[in-house]
Amino acid sequence: YKLSVAPEMDIMAYCRKEWRGNTPVAKRMRKGYEAVARKFASIRRVRGDNYCALRATLFQALSQATQLPSWLQSEDFTMLPETLLSKYDWIKQWQLKQKLGRKMGEISDEIKEYLILLRKKWKNISEIKGPIEKQAACDKLFKNEEDEYSLYEALKFLMLNTAIELYNDDRNGRRVPVFSWLLFARDTSSNPCQLMRNHLNHIGHSGGLEQVEMFLLAYALQYTIEVYRLYKYSTDEFITLYPNDPEEDWPVVTLITEDDRHYNIPVRMCQETML
Repeated sequence: YKLSVAPEMDIMAYCRKEWRGNTPVAKRMRKGYEAVARKFASIRRVRGDNYCALRATLFQALSQATQLPSWLQSEDFTMLPETLLSKYDWIKQWQLKQKLGRKMGEISDEIKEYLILLRKKWKNISEIKGPIEKQAACDKLFKNEEDEYSLYEALKFLMLNTAIELYNDDRNGRRVPVFSWLLFARDTSSNPCQLMRNHLNHIGHSGGLEQVEMFLLAYALQYTIEVYRLYKYSTDEFITLYPNDPEEDWPVVTLITEDDRHYNIPVRMCQETML
């Protein structure tokens, strides 16, 4: 029984604890944390398993949610698994939370349950007005392993749906974002079926999200994910946006990474940056 997102800690206190030495890497990390500390006062450590990019992004999105995103409100949102399975037989190979040997009907029912749960939790948390109460509700949700991991399955399925839409758009001559070409230019994911088999099925089990999949997550949620990449301090990639040309009306969530593998979350914007 572990809290998936640890309590707040002062950013610079955390940095001093983690990066003591005088190596070039430690110096760069400290500079990076100092830059983050100009904007945020605290950090919350995110549990470091292969879900951490999904966990950090979803936690940040929920903890600042004030309304249900339009894509979560649509009538056919919960019908997605049935709709996709009726068109793409290969989705039967979707790997659900380490339970093998399912029949096709079960897979669509189970993913539908995850999507309904995502909508319900998002709605409930976004309706909480007080910031302290909202934070408490998020903390409670991320202590409930069954719910938490079900939500990640929902996110992964939404990423698959987005990938299918982008792939079809490209094949039909419509404009797609550059990352979509990169996503399908990999030997291991030249189409959505391969992406599912070789990448999405492994997220949370044997691998996390790669850079190009951070773009896919951002598009699936219609959120801009802003990441302080500390090891890139003093380069133009220090603050990276996924996508890099975000839609103006997409909300922004902010994460911190030291290595593009593990993500933590900065909290409490400093007063002057809020003004």
